[in-house]
This record gives sequence, structure tokens and C-alpha cells, in this order.
Amino acid sequence: MVATVYTRPGCRVCEEALSELALIGTEFPDLRVATVDIDQDDELLKRYLERIPVVVIDGDEISDLVLDADAVRARLLNS
Repeated sequence: MVATVYTRPGCRVCEEALSELALIGTEFPDLRVATVDIDQDDELLKRYLERIPVVVIDGDEISDLVLDADAVRARLLNS
């Protein structure tokens, strides 16, 4: 299972979300976290700039702005 986090350098909220996802990963050992720097793609920058961090699991946006850890856990439990 891969959680993709759309982020950008210097995003404090993104760093907090990644830390929380690391903790969630201790509960779900199959979870891998991948990051995508939206600054590297104009379309992603337009799509996500005002919403980062955005967490996507299996193509579904699970959380944006502030990590919803409960929603992430629920999604992982139902996968």
C-alpha cells in the first residue's frame, strides 16, 4: 500500500503530516509513503498549491491541508 503525499519544500504542515504517516506506518507495516514535490510540475502546482499536504491512497484523495489520521487509518483498514 502506498500513500502519496503531495508536498513542497519548506512546508511545515507537510513535514508534520509525514511524521504522522510514519507513526501510522508502525501500525500498518505494509504502508509505504512516497512524496511528490509539486514545485516540479506546473499542473500539480496549480492543482494542489492551496491544499498541501494532500494524501492519496490508491488514487483516492484521503486528506488535504491537515492530515486526517483517522481517515487514513480507515482507508488502510478497508484495503
